[in-house]
Amino acid sequence: MKKHTLTLLAGAFALVSCDKPAVGLDPLQTSSEKSPYDGSAVTTPSTTTAPPAADVALTPVKPTTPPPTAPGKTTIKPEMPKPLFVGTPLPTNYNPPNLENPAKTKPTLEVQVPEGVTLLSKGKPVTSSDTQPLGELSLITDGDKGGDDGYGVELLPMKQHIQIDLGESKEVHLLWLWHYHKQGVVYKDVIAQISDDVDFKTSTTVFNNDFDNSLGYGVGTDASWVETNHGRSMPVSGVKGRYVRFYSCGRSLDDTNQYIEAEVYGK
Repeated sequence: MKKHTLTLLAGAFALVSCDKPAVGLDPLQTSSEKSPYDGSAVTTPSTTTAPPAADVALTPVKPTTPPPTAPGKTTIKPEMPKPLFVGTPLPTNYNPPNLENPAKTKPTLEVQVPEGVTLLSKGKPVTSSDTQPLGELSLITDGDKGGDDGYGVELLPMKQHIQIDLGESKEVHLLWLWHYHKQGVVYKDVIAQISDDVDFKTSTTVFNNDFDNSLGYGVGTDASWVETNHGRSMPVSGVKGRYVRFYSCGRSLDDTNQYIEAEVYGK
């Protein structure tokens, strides 16, 4: 696995900041000091003691019974990876105002879309804002959503993105995203955009939970969520484009960004 140098990290912080670093973490701490794939995180001394995370769901929440498929629709039901923890503790160091309560939110397992919609992103090329990510970017569209070591990609801290090239302009109806889900963490400022321009000089934002406009793409109205093996579905109303881009700006555990799998459905 490639390691980022301190020079790269320093450059990243000089260029962009989301103004919401995780509490109690050194912004110059390197990725090698806090790998997301070993289940641990480096902490620094604090003058106050945070209350223990409350386990708000001791047993998995049962998904809702889906309605029958409507005429002219088809049902997308991705294969879900195995869960890697029981219960969903709410983070004590990052509780945005738009955070879903996992004890009260039913996981989405399937979504109805227009007939003819299929998975478009399997095996498609992926690029990222980090020119030397930890892990192969091809893992993001390989179809394997497991959360164990070696299944994901880590990008530099703070504002970063991945970008999927569908090969030609398509009508997109559904996105499904899996970040690192070995622990119950919350990713900050998740934004999804679609464009026919490789540089995204013009684009359509189809998901945005950036509640304070930290990334500069507007205040989002979508919810933040605690990561699980179910990922996050993002229905889209037939927006056309060749490229799909996902942003994030660190997570509740630290300021790094991880991606396991991203799926794009359309026709």
